[in-house]
Order: sequence, then structure tokens, then C-alpha cells
Amino acid sequence: MATVTGFESLRVPRKSDMKQFAELFEPLFLGSSDEARRQAAAALSQCAQVPEPVALLIGSMPISIAATFLTRSKAVSDRVLVSIIRRQGPAHASAIAHRENLSPSVVDALVEHHQSVYPGGQSGVNQPEPNAVRPSPSAGGSASSDRIAREDKLREEIKALVRAEPREGTSRIRPIDELHQALLMRFARSGEAVLFATALADALRSSRALAERILLDISGRQLAATLSALEFPAGETRPLLEALYPHLSERLGGGTRATALVESVAKKASVERVEAWLRADGQGAAEPARYEAHFADNRGADPRQQEARPAVAHQGTTQPMRGFGRR
Repeated sequence: MATVTGFESLRVPRKSDMKQFAELFEPLFLGSSDEARRQAAAALSQCAQVPEPVALLIGSMPISIAATFLTRSKAVSDRVLVSIIRRQGPAHASAIAHRENLSPSVVDALVEHHQSVYPGGQSGVNQPEPNAVRPSPSAGGSASSDRIAREDKLREEIKALVRAEPREGTSRIRPIDELHQALLMRFARSGEAVLFATALADALRSSRALAERILLDISGRQLAATLSALEFPAGETRPLLEALYPHLSERLGGGTRATALVESVAKKASVERVEAWLRADGQGAAEPARYEAHFADNRGADPRQQEARPAVAHQGTTQPMRGFGRR
């Protein structure tokens, strides 16, 4: 990711930069975990220029890693797309079919791939009726025109698929992994809201500004909706909310305010709400989330608490030791 971030920072990479990045990227990418590969592919899908060997390498990965890159990257040449369609399976072809502005050569490759996977129209698309009269061997021109007509219909169907709205399975929100679960629970229990916001932004793949706005809702409702959309374990949501917002631990009926809040959150509505936040966050072009040490001089402000006033330094006296933890 450090290599990818360094390449992203180049506004107009030179040929030497592209070559050097391609040489460095392949061994690092192949030696990384699947989650790191997915993050690198998603980051490079936003770059205006990507070396062709890198694009081919990412596009040839399993579809769980390559999907975002194949669907969104504008830096992939038609030659690479055609090569991936011919070498990979239907899942890769389907991801490429969802791209915008497909060129004629890519559409032709998709049609060829479709015909090779479903010879004779077995996919249920444009199948002839059982009692249809087949052309005679002497009618070669008619058979050729029928084949051209079928190809034209397939092209129109592929273009319609591209224009179609994204399906439910293409949501930006991905279920939270065990690492981010553990980080959120740890930072919530230790009261480190700055680090909690950074980890939440990373789990959402959003800016830290969005995560901080979610935390600023002291009712806890926005955070509860976000955790529900991320499929955070229900048994850990209540203690996490109570750790961040102590007033939610107050008794209410047979449980606590946090329990009542978690039970009132609807999963479908939460997903729609968080997706709307992410769309607005992407349009706002906010700064990407980045890690900062909690006690660094340039650490971000705690969104839940006011910053303490800096202590006045007195010359000729020993500086007081800095305390750690809560007082």
C-alpha cells in the first residue's frame, strides 16, 4: 500500500515512473494477503494512469479481487480488457460488461466469449422456438444474415446491461472484517475516539471527516446504523455504544438505552442511509483517511471532547511528566 500511495501521489507519472512502479508492484502484490490485494486494486482503480502489466496482473486475479478494478478503472486499455475476456471466466467478462463506454472491440470480445460459453444459445437468450423452420443448406446467405442478426442482438443486450442500474450485490458497503472489529472495540473501550474514527473510516472506505460526523451524533443512532450496515456482531454493538457514549448505559425497562437503540435499528434502512452518506462523501472529495499517532504533535481533534488547553511552559523548571490514560 505504501508503494501504491507513492504512485498515486504522482500527478503526471513519467515513463520511468511507470516502469519502476510496475517492477516494484508485481512481487509485492503477489506476496500480499487477499485483503491487501483488494485494497491495492481499489486504490489503483481511481488512478488516471496505470502501467499495462499492472492492469493485466490485477485483472487476472480472482474476481473477488479484480471486480472493482475491472468495473471502474479508466486506465485499462482495450487490449488488456480483450485479453482478460479471452483468458478468464464469465465472472470477469460480466464485470467488464458493467464498464461505461465500451469500445466496439471490447463488445465484440464479449460477444465471442458469450457464444463460446453458451454455444447454440443455451443461456436462454434468443433461443429459437422448437418448431422453428431451420434454413436449408443451400440458403447460405440467409444463415449468415441470421448469425449477424443474433450477434447484433447480443451487442444490444450487453449495452443494455451496461446502462442498467447497479444490482443489490454491488453495494459499496462490505461486511466488516475481524481486524476492524477488534480495533473498533479496543479503541471504544480505551476512549480513543480519534483512532476509533480512523478505523471506522477505513472499514467504510470513506474519509475520516465522515466517520467523525457519525461520532458527533451523541445519541449514538448514526453509529448504530453504521455498525448495522457493516454487519457488526449484534452482541458487541451494545457494549461498544455504551463505551463511547456512557449515557447509553443507563437502565431503561428491562435493559439499557443502548439495547433499545440497537433493537430499533433496521438493517435495510441502515444500509440505504450509509450508502447515501458514502455517495455524498465521495462527491465532497474529502481527504482520505490516514493514520496518525495518538500522541503526535499534529494529531486530529477528538470529535467527542474539547481539546484541553496546552500547559504553559515555565523557563528554568522541569517539564511535568505527561500522564497516560484517563483521570
